Amino acid sequence: MSIGSELHGAVDRGEILAWFQPQVDVETGRIAAVEALARWQHPVRGMVSPLVFIPAAEDTGAIHEIGAFMLREGCRHAARWRDRGFKLDVSVNVSAIQLAKPGVFAQLHDLLDTFALPEGVLTIEITESQLIADLKDVATRLAHLKSFGLGIALDDFGTGYSSLAQLQDLPITELKIDRSLIQAQSVGGELIALAVALLQERGVRVVAEGVETEEQLERVRHMRCDRAQGYLFGRPMPVGKVDEMLDHALA
Repeated sequence: MSIGSELHGAVDRGEILAWFQPQVDVETGRIAAVEALARWQHPVRGMVSPLVFIPAAEDTGAIHEIGAFMLREGCRHAARWRDRGFKLDVSVNVSAIQLAKPGVFAQLHDLLDTFALPEGVLTIEITESQLIADLKDVATRLAHLKSFGLGIALDDFGTGYSSLAQLQDLPITELKIDRSLIQAQSVGGELIALAVALLQERGVRVVAEGVETEEQLERVRHMRCDRAQGYLFGRPMPVGKVDEMLDHALA
């Protein structure tokens, strides 16, 4: 059987898992948020890379059931952490294919209501390439989602698809700078810092991705990014490991 055909029903079989990667506040170092990431634990193939199964899911339509599961898990754990006193934001990747389905609006509204999440706790991430490919239509749908309390993050910024000028009218609340800009020594940090300042003036939170070393973290501090994410703070991990990190930080 193909990867695509095996994906159907994978959620119901308990094979799709929600793992999480921490984001830290650059100024305080505390865990401020987590990004929910889909993992597929196949009974025969083992752990299948999302680089393999996410494109297959989009091609076959399985992305809708996987996406619905990830959104619910993101909301469920966000509410659970808040009940335990950890006010973590949670971001979940959403495919442009999911956004094109009208039912996603009602689904998200119901999830926010069911789990009683305050405004801005749940952030929807969409990649820069997806947004720019259908800028006007996707931006309209994102504005609708933002109107009932969702954060909107543009992921992978800096991969060459858009400019700051194109972002001016987009309804984003967060921008994630691609790891390639954070890790490349040749990229001008001063220019990125200027871009960060311009975005922050508009109330947009800036997250640096791919931070793996103390040197890169210092660079991110110099750029005055709000949050940082990367292996320096933790790889994607099962929810139990996140709980342990939070308990350890509280101890």
